[in-house]
Amino acid sequence: MKNWITNRELMKSHFDAPKFLEEKSDQDRGVNPPPVESRILPDAVEIALPEHDSVKAIKPGLANCILDRVSRRKYTTGSITLEELSFLLWATQGVKKTINAYKNRGTVTFRTVPSAGARHPFETYLAINRVTGVKPGIYRYSALRHSLIFLFQENNIGEKLTTAAAGQSFTGEAPVVFFWACRPYMGEWRYKGESHKAMLLDAGHVCQNLYLAAESLQLGTVAIAAYSQSKVDDLLHLDGVDEFVVYLAPVGRVKETR
Repeated sequence: MKNWITNRELMKSHFDAPKFLEEKSDQDRGVNPPPVESRILPDAVEIALPEHDSVKAIKPGLANCILDRVSRRKYTTGSITLEELSFLLWATQGVKKTINAYKNRGTVTFRTVPSAGARHPFETYLAINRVTGVKPGIYRYSALRHSLIFLFQENNIGEKLTTAAAGQSFTGEAPVVFFWACRPYMGEWRYKGESHKAMLLDAGHVCQNLYLAAESLQLGTVAIAAYSQSKVDDLLHLDGVDEFVVYLAPVGRVKETR
């Protein structure tokens, strides 16, 4: 119980605490900011995504999507299209504008979701099982280029996804699983130790956009925070220190639509 109470401090704001006000951030020290997203290797296989508006919403009206939004765990064996995936990626991390900011903030992106200080500390990884025209495997989304970067193939990916998601079998059965991996220094560079609460809030913004975007296409998703940290990070080949998963969500065609 004592640990629970201690951990509650993470949920509180300490931006007015003397320690925070007195300690300089790396931004204050003039340290260059980290890159907006991970580097793309020169020999990487890149798939250019269709424009985000190449697919039209099936369910009109934001109010209807908000009203009908619900966690969906049962998916058909059907695939989703590349156009649908493009829209979902754009809705969750799409870049609307890029600027070279003032005060040593480097390149700043304005996206389809809010983020504290426009830091956008997440990389989107995808475990693709059934996306039309895309071979199964692990991919990373380049928000700057609006493209998929193929990383590697993985044997028995459905079984490994289920195991990593604490036995939630629908995760391994979905056509695609979204993983949001945090690069904590993206936020720490500016907000020091107080960045962690803000980054977790950012994750919620991202996933809610996935819910609403999926609902507009009559696709289903469910947010997952119960998973094996080590198994998920190992599956994506993340180091678990400077980059690690904080949230995931499978997406698929639903067996019943309203």
